[in-house]
Amino acid sequence: MRLPALLALLAPAVLQVPAAVPVDEEPFHKPALVNEWVEVLHVTIPPKTVTQWHTHSHDGVAIRLAGESVSAETPGGESTGPLRPYPGETTAQAYAARPHTHRVHNLGATPFEVIDIEILKRPPGPASEPIAEPVAENPSARAYRWTLAPGASTPMHTHERPYLIVAATSVQLTMKGPDGASVEHPVKPGDFHWVDGRVTHALLNGGRDPGILVEVELK
Repeated sequence: MRLPALLALLAPAVLQVPAAVPVDEEPFHKPALVNEWVEVLHVTIPPKTVTQWHTHSHDGVAIRLAGESVSAETPGGESTGPLRPYPGETTAQAYAARPHTHRVHNLGATPFEVIDIEILKRPPGPASEPIAEPVAENPSARAYRWTLAPGASTPMHTHERPYLIVAATSVQLTMKGPDGASVEHPVKPGDFHWVDGRVTHALLNGGRDPGILVEVELK
C-alpha cells in the first residue's frame, strides 16, 4: 500500500461541523423582549420536530413550560436525553465564555415550550445578595422558583437588581407591597414581566390551583 493511502486510513475522520445560526435566528426561538440587558425568547418546538443548529453565546436561564420528551444533540454527535421536562424546571447556562452549539429534538406528541432568557450585558451597580436559595445560578443571574399552593405566598423580599418574573403555570397572582397594598395579575404559562428597579414585594397565589413562578435576577 502506498504511504499516502496508509496515512489516510490511519488519520482520524474529519468532523463536519454543521452551519449554525445565532439562537435568536433559529425559527422556533421567537424574540419576545429585547433591551440593553436581556433578550427573552419564547421557544415552541412542534411535536416530532428538530430545530436548526443554533449557537448560544451568552449566559442564560431556561424555564420549561410544557413538553413530554426532548433530547439535545451537539455537532460532535453527542446526545443528551431523552429528557422529560416539567413546568417550572429551570436551568442556568454559562455560555458567555464558551458558546454552545446544538439542536433540540422534540420527541413527544405535544409542543415543547420554553422561555429562554439570554443575558446580553451586566447592568451597572453593585451585586446584590441572594434573596433565597437559588434554584439555578450562573455568573450573570440567579433564578428563584416559587411553587405556591392556593392561598400561599412567598416571603416578603426585595429585588435590588433588574429582574424578570415568569409564570411557568397559570396563577391568579397577587403582588403585595410592604405597606399592605396589593395588585392582582392573573397570568398564564409563558407570561413574563421585566422590572428595571428596586422592588419589595410578596407573591400570593389567589387561585384554586397550585402555581409556579420563577424570578430571574441579574447579578
